[in-house]
Amino acid sequence: MSLAVYGRMIKIAHTIFALPFALAAAVLVSRTQSVDLMDLGWILVCMVSARSSAMGFNRIVDRDIDARNPRTAGREIPSGELSLASAWGFVGVSAAVFVGASAALGPLVLKLSPVALAVVAFYSWTKRFTMLCHLVLGLALALAPTGVWIALTGGYGWTPALLSLGVGTWVAGFDIIYACQDARFDEEAGLRSVPQTFGLRGALWISGGLHVATVLCLSGVGWVEQLGAVYWFGFAGITAVLAYEHTIV
Repeated sequence: MSLAVYGRMIKIAHTIFALPFALAAAVLVSRTQSVDLMDLGWILVCMVSARSSAMGFNRIVDRDIDARNPRTAGREIPSGELSLASAWGFVGVSAAVFVGASAALGPLVLKLSPVALAVVAFYSWTKRFTMLCHLVLGLALALAPTGVWIALTGGYGWTPALLSLGVGTWVAGFDIIYACQDARFDEEAGLRSVPQTFGLRGALWISGGLHVATVLCLSGVGWVEQLGAVYWFGFAGITAVLAYEHTIV
């Protein structure tokens, strides 16, 4: 089986969604303590393997739904390009790699690793019973900066909380926009989502509200950490991109 097939199944390129925020957490930690390059390497392994396990599990759980949706019928499992057994094997290996990398980061990270896997797996079921599925996805990706902070410091605080909340609201808002493609199908299939519940116009307003929260959280990070011009220049760029996104949708 080609590795490219597995890469397409989990949309490996989308790993970059959480990567900048995880690395941002590491950079913020490095302002007060040294950060070992080996730890950064294990953090990257944790991120990629946890996301790979979660996406593979999502594709397995949703295979029957994907087969009925014209937009997703060509995905690897419903199309028969990837067998169910192969997908399960991929998920198992990815989860094992994540737990192993967590162990390399310390006993506390290892103890928390099943919680992280449970949260990202739970997301796959949520659209069957709640429109808040987008927020659960946001929570799953928000674990990235939280996990990095705990791994490197053994503690927590306002900075990682605000950064994680910024990630969560950004992802949830983006996922609501993405879900607008399937609003009609979700209605017919009995699935729940914000677009299915509130319609496209209402969904876009809710998405916009979440992205306002993202901007507030990221500004809070800059204020708490007393960051300089470079951070605020990047913050302005992020704000402009989010604003532009909502002018074109």
